[in-house]
Amino acid sequence: MSTENQMALAPYRVLDLTDKNGWMAGKMLGDLGADVIKIEKPGGDPDRKIGPFYHDISDPEKSLLWFAYNTSKRGITLDITTVEGADIFKKLAKKAHFIIESFRPGYLSELYLGYSEISNFNPGIIMTSITPFGQTGPYKNFKASDIVSLAMGGVMYHMGDPDRPPVRFSVEQTYAQAGAQAVVGTLIAHYYRLRTGNGQHVDVSMQEAIAFVAYMSPAYWELEKDVFLRAGAKMFRGRDLPMRQIIYPCKDGYVCWQFLTSVQGDKTKALVDLMDSHGMAPEFLKEVDFMSLNFEDVRQEDLEKWEEPIARFFLMHTRETLGQEAKKRGILLFPINDIKDIVKSPQLSFRQFWQTVEHPEIGASITYPGICWHSNESTPRIGCRAPLVGEHNEHIYIDELGLSKDDLDSLSRKGII
Repeated sequence: MSTENQMALAPYRVLDLTDKNGWMAGKMLGDLGADVIKIEKPGGDPDRKIGPFYHDISDPEKSLLWFAYNTSKRGITLDITTVEGADIFKKLAKKAHFIIESFRPGYLSELYLGYSEISNFNPGIIMTSITPFGQTGPYKNFKASDIVSLAMGGVMYHMGDPDRPPVRFSVEQTYAQAGAQAVVGTLIAHYYRLRTGNGQHVDVSMQEAIAFVAYMSPAYWELEKDVFLRAGAKMFRGRDLPMRQIIYPCKDGYVCWQFLTSVQGDKTKALVDLMDSHGMAPEFLKEVDFMSLNFEDVRQEDLEKWEEPIARFFLMHTRETLGQEAKKRGILLFPINDIKDIVKSPQLSFRQFWQTVEHPEIGASITYPGICWHSNESTPRIGCRAPLVGEHNEHIYIDELGLSKDDLDSLSRKGII
């Protein structure tokens, strides 16, 4: 693990007790330079069995999900439900600065390992708890999967076509969003600790975390007192306004574009001029003065009439061509990229977003998404690949805690590590 001085959290240690609900939090703290120790049950985290797997080989040591969310961590095994295991965890907690966990509310306190117990001997400890609905309230003991959290957070209400049931993200976003919000809360608590010396218990609700990405829905109700409707490939801007299309098929995929008027009408005019240069702009479209047009005065039938030739024009061109022309002419249009496009993105390449991580255990190097922010004073980066099951048991238990090899063998035979 890299502990270079410029890494923002290099002096600090994190104990990661999370399941996949909170993996992202430990990863992000590790990418910032913290020494993250992932604590798994003896035999390994059950979520290691979730695919897809490297080269489709079903193996807990080859889960790509595990790879993706557990980089920048060391790993040990420990059964904290046993008396000996709890004692060992307390020894680790004495030297730790952060603990992140995703057990049900009150579970760690039942083991006498909750925030109130740990803070008795480590008053500066920051414990961050990630649960479906938080530590308090009527839903606190409810369980929730990703799809439940998406629905309860309101995101699915506006995802999908209006005449069909709502849909979810293809990847489990609530876990990632909760992890990211946990990092924000943890670092705010850390800033407070730097000023006062006092730790805190940070409470993160997956439902609340995902509600932050519910597009405009919460704000729309607060500002307009209207419910933001699911509109599929169209854009809902109010029940009294026409629904304009925002996702269009093109020659090799899709692009995002919408009719703009008034102060942004010049961007629509620029697209019409592009169409006219290809002989594909009908007269009725060229005659519209988009700069002086108020969108509130546009009728649905007129908008659909204007959109029809534009849709035909998009179908005649590729995403790359449309994207290049958009940049050149100031058209507010964006190609919708697939994974291959993202990997080849010149912007991401310039920012050195992709990072190669060595996996000597499988004899391969794997390219990972890197860190999405840069700083003049710190250099976030992936410190190492995800740990194997119990990979650092000997180093941490013997070298750091002072246990003997015989102690380790005894703990292993008892199923504690």
